[in-house]
Amino acid sequence: MKKIFTFLMAVFINCLFGSTIAVAAGFAPWTGMVALNVLGVVGGLAPHGVLRAGLYTEVWTGYMIKALRDEAAKLGWYNKIRNYSQYANNDVIHMVDIGLDPDVLINNTTYPLDIQALTDSDKTFSLDKFQTKPTPVTDDELYALSYDKMSSVIERHRDALNIRIYTKAIHSLAPSGNTANTPVLLTTGDNDSGNTRRKITRHDIIMLKKAFDVQKVPVTGRVLVLCSDHVNDLLESDQKFADQYYNYTSGKISNLYGFEVYEYNECPFYNTSELTKISFGGSTTGYKQASVAFYAPRMMKADGSTKAYMSPSSTDPLYQRNLVAFRTYNICLPLKNECIGAIVSAPAVEATPSIIAEPTEIEFANTGGSQVVEVGCSSNYVASITGTGFSKSKSGNTVTVTATANNGSGDTARTGTLTLKDLATGDTVTVPISQAGE
Repeated sequence: MKKIFTFLMAVFINCLFGSTIAVAAGFAPWTGMVALNVLGVVGGLAPHGVLRAGLYTEVWTGYMIKALRDEAAKLGWYNKIRNYSQYANNDVIHMVDIGLDPDVLINNTTYPLDIQALTDSDKTFSLDKFQTKPTPVTDDELYALSYDKMSSVIERHRDALNIRIYTKAIHSLAPSGNTANTPVLLTTGDNDSGNTRRKITRHDIIMLKKAFDVQKVPVTGRVLVLCSDHVNDLLESDQKFADQYYNYTSGKISNLYGFEVYEYNECPFYNTSELTKISFGGSTTGYKQASVAFYAPRMMKADGSTKAYMSPSSTDPLYQRNLVAFRTYNICLPLKNECIGAIVSAPAVEATPSIIAEPTEIEFANTGGSQVVEVGCSSNYVASITGTGFSKSKSGNTVTVTATANNGSGDTARTGTLTLKDLATGDTVTVPISQAGE
């Protein structure tokens, strides 16, 4: 009786799980139900067969392929790029690098015509390999948690692959450096609230448009992917942008100056002093993030093979655990090093102090004396002084500091400070004072 119950329960779970995975992979529910139960019978249907159902690599591979493609479709900017997956053989693509277009003559009267050769060449692209590290799933976990644990593991592998694939894609679409065909511009707005960078403005986007215009990049097909910092800049400072802003799953934003505008958080970083892109996966500390622009018809993407790697617990008597990992291939990049650009957050501009003093420090001999400090301040200011034997007097834009003779005990050197404060801004400047001993 117990065996019959176990058998029926296994069939039920296989049907439930098989139909769920089949729907997720884009197939009819009954195909998954039949497939898992047939495979279960072939393998010997028992409680262990239920566990093996969670490790059918073909089912999970199909699920992963569909999940990756569905996620790609949600990225509006990525979805604009032509897909060359049908040309990927053994995870390599061979394409023709088309040369220059022929010259066009208008109202020509000179013959014979000059012959102009159009030279094409073969270009080979090897797809990038993305792998996840194996995750252990013990038999104890599967028994206790049914298939929730396995589904959770698969989803986390999918999410991890998604992040790396599309982060690599936007990085590859960004220029390596600033050239005539790959402009890299710096933002020109005010400092952000933390004084870490300059904000982006509509003017900066117009300058990028002009750079594309100079290259004669067609207007239709221009895409601008704003990093989150730049989106927030425009939301804070540009009411028109804020009124038109919306963010569906695709991250689509209202068009700006001929660009289809999207938002993506994983845009690349640049060295602002050299206007060069930081290598993929490199440290971003001290560098600034960019928004990326490209002309979609000159970009390419391709998906290669996807494979699930799963070892059953029956092959691991010591730990009695299943191991799960995935490998997939993908590539996204410009067909030529042109029709791409970026706007990078410029370093913050150092604020000009509202009050300055000259000289910036004062030294007295032990005999004392007086020295005049010139003060630059656009509003009224106050002066204060600390230190034994020092005094000050203010007159307009000057402060006179006086030191008495240093005849103190032991004739030791002494120090003090002159402090000047702008009453309008609250900014201060300090002038160190020192006096030698005998």
